[in-house]
Amino acid sequence: MSDFSIGQPAPAFTVAGPDGDLTLASFSGKGLVLYFYPKDDTPGCTKEAQGFSEMAAEFEKAGVALLGVSKDSIASHVKFTKKYELAFPLGSDPEGRTIEAYGAWVEKSMYGRQYMGIDRSTFLIDRSGKLVRVWRKVKVPGHAAEVFKAAQEM
Repeated sequence: MSDFSIGQPAPAFTVAGPDGDLTLASFSGKGLVLYFYPKDDTPGCTKEAQGFSEMAAEFEKAGVALLGVSKDSIASHVKFTKKYELAFPLGSDPEGRTIEAYGAWVEKSMYGRQYMGIDRSTFLIDRSGKLVRVWRKVKVPGHAAEVFKAAQEM
């Protein structure tokens, strides 16, 4: 797991998007909210995506792009995006390279069973590609608004 310091360059990444690869460089000149979530069309992940989508126009006015990433396939992302009319792209990272680079692949526990999974986490990256803020173990209610407030301050 990488050590993340505010002000350090965000790790470069490439994930598959609905219209081709999405990279850190493809968001150059804009701020970026990069968030990792466990699974398309599950209750918490749906509420998180809807929260960001409802505020997408405000993020855009502030010069900040949104990108959600999970291990789900592009086909799953396209279906999820259409079903909930999401206003931003979702990136597919089936091998988990980007997820691991951002330290979001962690040991989890459910009903006493240990397993590896995606830690719901969000990274705010400025126009120059530096980390501004990191949220780990995100609780969905109010999260998009909290990230937006931080984005406005950068």
